[in-house]
Amino acid sequence: MLGALVNVILPVVLVACVGFVLARLFPIDIDSVNKVSLYGFTPALAYATVVTTKVSARDSLMLTGAYLAAMTLAAVVAVAAAHLLTPAPSKVSVGSAAGSGSGPPVTGEPHGTRRIVVGCTIIGNNGNFGLPIALLALGKQGLDQALVIFIASLLVMFTIGPALLGARDGLMGGIKRVLLLPVTWALVAALVMRGSGASTPAPLMSSIQLLADAAVPLVLLCLGLQLGQNLKVHLTRPVLVSVGLRVVVVPLAALLVGHAFGLSGLTLQSLVLACAMPTAVNAYMLAREFSDDPRTAASAVALSTFVSIPLIALVITLLPGL
Repeated sequence: MLGALVNVILPVVLVACVGFVLARLFPIDIDSVNKVSLYGFTPALAYATVVTTKVSARDSLMLTGAYLAAMTLAAVVAVAAAHLLTPAPSKVSVGSAAGSGSGPPVTGEPHGTRRIVVGCTIIGNNGNFGLPIALLALGKQGLDQALVIFIASLLVMFTIGPALLGARDGLMGGIKRVLLLPVTWALVAALVMRGSGASTPAPLMSSIQLLADAAVPLVLLCLGLQLGQNLKVHLTRPVLVSVGLRVVVVPLAALLVGHAFGLSGLTLQSLVLACAMPTAVNAYMLAREFSDDPRTAASAVALSTFVSIPLIALVITLLPGL
């Protein structure tokens, strides 16, 4: 476990810390940096990975299906837990609930809070955290499989996520958002090139590869920037429930579903490792856009990120036995 902490987790944390410090020192527009990452670098990573990957189409489909099934199972558990453990209808102050005695009141309406709990459970950080950790823990082949899961997680994040957190345009609006993402079209273009047997012109491929190589460190910087500007953690019951579900229940659900799908070796390891990632910062971004309780999501993101560090190290240590 110590080796996983030093060799895998520490490099990731150190790069993220650079972003954290920059966010504390300078007024950085995080939304713009996120757009550069999501619209400029991540599509290049997706394209380069698909045209060069050795992951078979069958393994990709199995991995995607297993990931979606694991998220469905986790969502069912989260719905049950949220109904049991979220507070009764009332007006509460998140700050006072955390013992800080400060903070503006937020609506404690349980339905919205329960949706936040479920959203923070199934929207995982398979980009900022998942890609670099997969690369360091499982190598290039592990990164290829992590990218398959990352693309599946985008589907969950931008379709189910907004609908779950209160977007009025529902599931169809979410599908439209996914179709507008450049990473979707980069994936389509790469699949066409791979399926046709054509090769990307060398100058273009070199440019794409340069962007792809920079994608992983950039997403880590983005994570640090986001945590640097949203560090406050309010230890309310919904926050603790969602974090517990995300860092404990989701990896166990992945292990159970992976065995049910007949996955083994690197494919099973990639699935379990991806599902051990903390709640994605985008869960907070979506909550800020569509929900009346974004503080719960922000606290869940920050707390799950810190709590997941030793747990991910433990998972990496146990992976060879899967």
